[in-house]
Amino acid sequence: MLLVAHSVEAKEWPKNQPEDKFRQLEEILPTPNSYRTGSGAPGHEYWQQQVDYHIKVKLDDDNQRLQAHELITYTNNSPDTLSYLWVQLDQNRFKPDSDYNLSMPGVTRYEVKPRTEVGDKLSLKDFRGRVARQVFDGGYKITQVADGSGTELPHIINKTMMRIDLPTALAPGAQTQVQISWSHNIVEAKKHGGRGGYEYFERDDNYLYEIAQWFPRMAVYDDVNGWQNKQFLGRGEFALEFGDYTVEINAPADHIVASTGTLENPDQVLSQTQKQRLADAKGAKTPVMIVTEQEALANEKSRSKERKTWVFKAENVRDFAWASSRKFLWDAMTVKSGEQDVLAMSYYPEEGLPLWPTYSTQSIVHTIEQYNKYSFDYPYPVAISVNGPVGGMEYPMITFNGPRPEIDEDDRSKRTYSRRTKYGLISVIIHEIGHIYFPMIVNSDERQWTWMDEGLNTYLQFVAEQAWEENYPSRRGEPRNIVDYMASPNQVPIMTNSESILQFGNNAYGKPATALNILRETIVGRELFDHAFREYGKRWKFKRPMPADFFRTIEDASAVDLDWFWRGWFYSTDHVDISIDSVRVMSPDTKIPEVEQPFKRAQKQAEPTSITVIRNEGMARRVEQFPELKDFYNENDEFTVTNTDKNNYSSAKEKFEDWEQDLRNDHGFAYVIDFSNIGGLVMPLILQLDYQDGSSELVHIPAEIWRLNPKKTSKLLWRDKQLASVTLDPYWQTADVDLSNNYYPRQIMPSRLELYKSKPRKNLMKEAQAELKTDDKDSKEGN
Repeated sequence: MLLVAHSVEAKEWPKNQPEDKFRQLEEILPTPNSYRTGSGAPGHEYWQQQVDYHIKVKLDDDNQRLQAHELITYTNNSPDTLSYLWVQLDQNRFKPDSDYNLSMPGVTRYEVKPRTEVGDKLSLKDFRGRVARQVFDGGYKITQVADGSGTELPHIINKTMMRIDLPTALAPGAQTQVQISWSHNIVEAKKHGGRGGYEYFERDDNYLYEIAQWFPRMAVYDDVNGWQNKQFLGRGEFALEFGDYTVEINAPADHIVASTGTLENPDQVLSQTQKQRLADAKGAKTPVMIVTEQEALANEKSRSKERKTWVFKAENVRDFAWASSRKFLWDAMTVKSGEQDVLAMSYYPEEGLPLWPTYSTQSIVHTIEQYNKYSFDYPYPVAISVNGPVGGMEYPMITFNGPRPEIDEDDRSKRTYSRRTKYGLISVIIHEIGHIYFPMIVNSDERQWTWMDEGLNTYLQFVAEQAWEENYPSRRGEPRNIVDYMASPNQVPIMTNSESILQFGNNAYGKPATALNILRETIVGRELFDHAFREYGKRWKFKRPMPADFFRTIEDASAVDLDWFWRGWFYSTDHVDISIDSVRVMSPDTKIPEVEQPFKRAQKQAEPTSITVIRNEGMARRVEQFPELKDFYNENDEFTVTNTDKNNYSSAKEKFEDWEQDLRNDHGFAYVIDFSNIGGLVMPLILQLDYQDGSSELVHIPAEIWRLNPKKTSKLLWRDKQLASVTLDPYWQTADVDLSNNYYPRQIMPSRLELYKSKPRKNLMKEAQAELKTDDKDSKEGN
């Protein structure tokens, strides 16, 4: 086969090609301005509002209810004059007539059953919650909305939002104060769901409270949306402003309270022993018990009629959460973050033993140490993990995490936990503490873009998990773990509003985390990507980034054009499925007749023999009967070298330059590998070349090889030894959904044929005649 340069390079551009995969994103991303630059950094006129809170709250442990009052100080740092303020009323989600309840479909799958099919499936837990939420007396009971002096302010409540009309418009740079008084019932978390609530322990008749989204919070006003007052439907979390908090929490005197912020009045709420233990924990390298198991069990039995007020202060946070229970054990240790000592603390009931004292606080410390490497130093004085009814949720300085061991109720000292529970606890704590970085500090808009906090954080969670122990069983991050989702039909792009996402976990957590891991390991490289990701964190900590700011920063800090990657992974539902279609081996055309003609003859002879020729073997031939019929052409075939051929070569050779002659005399091999893009997502080509001498080679070809044709491409590789096989993506690092076409020659793929025995058909007559079993209890009662 002749090697002709243009035969390899020529590309046939499909006439119906729908899009250029490498088209830049300028037409999609917002135009840079003085607030947000083209580099992805905040502009010189970037601004954001400041909202400070002073809240007094009383926990009613008898009725599972909160009663509270807040003073909000709102500073208008925007260039705009505001005639009204919007406040988020998140608890109104739990009203029976909320949009959250009313807009919830009857079933949660993506396809409706045919009308001829009867019945449906819904878990008992899900059904219980749907019923409970339709009768629960939820939502805020607001009793006062006033200015700082107590004068009532006109307001209107629109579902989960409240507009407060200002008597005088708030000019740029001006401040105003708003007072709000309210109460609300606390939801039972395991029944109603949500991100906070209470858990009841029947054995000892106690409650554990995790209190979140509990106070009316100012909505965001920013340069992108104006007011971000999109209604809360349950999934799209929160867009919030930074501010300083002073919160006074009044709880039963035998409760232990964990909270955002630092405890300002330990002398009033802690015993002398607890204060000393807390002091000992500052600087401790292993957890120190502040409240022991024996003390917690004693608290469980107490029912104090007295009350204590815990005072916490937090600076530059976007939210505030807390937890309270007489069941809490409490341990703490110190982790260094930059020049600051951070107190890592865990609160958990005795039902968490022995899992929680072993792993919780250590997981907090590990998270801070790892996240600091890849983003920025943890800036707050405390970091907390609380065990309660909420499986996993984050707030500034405090997180709620769920897994516990299994307890033998006949002998409560017998406790076991599964592998999944152990690593589930470590992972959820890493994930939720990681959320204090993203989005509690890098303050993305969760109401709109779930992936900006969940996806980025899940990526860092994966990195931190791998630093915990070798072969850590991470659920998300490895490309091989996302392939089933990538190939599934029921999905939407990552760049979809939170409320409209299908396959929420895969879309908002798994896919973006995998995408970032692929950028780090395969496309950009660890050194460049780690620098770019850190740059994003440093640029946007305590600020509010948008997707374009992330995309632009990663490219700006790495000098890698990734518009094709964002377009494919974030804006489309294409998947990776690249096939090696063929491998052709070529050698240079020497022009020497004595070399080229035998080569052509060998190629001809290598063709399959015609079935007709095979069956005609031994046939009597006329030229065998009459030899005189044979002439020159019976002794010479079409590949015979003639004198003319030799003369032509001699004439041509005189015109060859030295480099041209050397190239023709090279005895190497030109391998042309042909690829097709079946899944639609362009990706780099990672090739393992195995040679006949037993050696192998890894070749990385950038994604830009697809730029002239995103459906078909080829690559010429010049080698001096013979190729035996080619493997595409040998380490499964691109999330290719079909590995069977990643080999050349093709391989027979091992699998399993599951055999099963058919169930016997239902015999209604036989079942109707079966002996009826009577419950012993019913028999004794005469039923």
